[in-house]
This record gives sequence, structure tokens and C-alpha cells, in this order.
Amino acid sequence: MTAAMAMGAVASAQQPPVKVNVINVCAPLADEQKELSSALAKVPGRPVFGTDYEVARGRSTLDQSTAIPGMQPLPPGAVVAADWVRVRREFPGATLFSNVQYSFSVDSKNMVETLVLRVREPKPNDLMEVSVEDSASAVVSAAAMLSANTLVSRVKLERFGKSSVVLARCPGEEGSPATDQTAYEPIFHAASSIMERYRDALGARKMVPEELARLGVGTSVRTTTKAGAGSKKNP
Repeated sequence: MTAAMAMGAVASAQQPPVKVNVINVCAPLADEQKELSSALAKVPGRPVFGTDYEVARGRSTLDQSTAIPGMQPLPPGAVVAADWVRVRREFPGATLFSNVQYSFSVDSKNMVETLVLRVREPKPNDLMEVSVEDSASAVVSAAAMLSANTLVSRVKLERFGKSSVVLARCPGEEGSPATDQTAYEPIFHAASSIMERYRDALGARKMVPEELARLGVGTSVRTTTKAGAGSKKNP
């Protein structure tokens, strides 16, 4: 064995093994389904909030120089702008969750609602955050979507020191049948019920349209040139 080969063998032996976790969002395992159901059951059904809160609104832009995995490049000179509203409320000190954050964003194709509940004192290998999300396209207004109680399409658990657990609706690609997700409907139903309750508790049905109106754009999402684009901001 040459010196170069020997050095290569030593270096290879010293490198730690790489572990890759593949998350099956369409068909989570039975244990993961139980964990999803358990986490959703821990969310307060009738939330009681503290006095601290935060309401924010803004606009985020993305130009063609920003590469995002899985997204087609934008045309030269194009800038997509999305408007968003966000509200955060705190839970009392004795509860499992420290706060809840609700956000509503509008881009050129979709409207998206996201609700995130964060655990106050997460423990290793245990729940850290619960996130539920729904979306809709071709919606006339934010008020129309918020009054429709759109079903949740994605549930995600962030765990302290472990990989995430995710369940998402998988309609299937063109030419292939949709994934049979009948077994997961109780989880989607529970998540949709949570979104509906917190939408009401946080006053989102009234607040979101009003805050979007204060941006001067309502529900519009625009594709413009760089010259007319605003500054980049992450919600």
C-alpha cells in the first residue's frame, strides 16, 4: 500500500458515518401517526392568553437572483411580492405551550395560513413545536378564504434532537393516482378543528383583511420589475 493510499484509508476511517433521515409525508408510520394525534390533543381547546401580544404586517419580495430548491427560476427582471400578516399571543406560565403564532400570506398563486404553537420547556427527544397549515388558490379575497374554514393540508411536529414528523395531503401527480390517505383523515380533521378555533380566538377573520388593507394592496400579489420592487424582508 502506498503512503497516499494509507493516508486516504486513515482519513476515511476517521470520518463519522452520515445518517440520512427520509420523511414520508404522505404515509407516516403508525408510531408517527400516534405522535401526531397525541401532539394535537395537547393543544388547548379553549385557549386563554396572557396580556402580551404582537401584530405585524409586511411584504416580502423574491427576485431572480435568489435560488430556492425545487422552484423554477423567475424571468429576468421579475420580482414576486407577497403580503403577509402575523399575530402572536402568549399563554399563561403554567401551560405546556409558551405562545402561539398565526400568519396569513398571499403570493401570486396561493393564500396560506400557518399556525405554530411552541412548547415552553422542550425536553430531549420530545415535542418542541406544532405547526398546521392550509392553503387555497384562485381565492377572490382573504375574507372569503377565512370564512370558508379551509381544511388543513399539512401538520408538522418539530422534536428536540430528533427528526421532524410530517403529514401532508398528497393529491398525486399528473397521470398517477392520488395517495390513499383515508387512514389519516382523523389527524387532518383534528388539525383543521384547531386552526378554526384559533382563527376565531385570535380574531383573524377580522384582523387579516384589515391589516392587508392597511398595506394598501388588499389581497393583491404582484409580479413587477426590479425598479418597482420593495426591500426584501422575511416574515
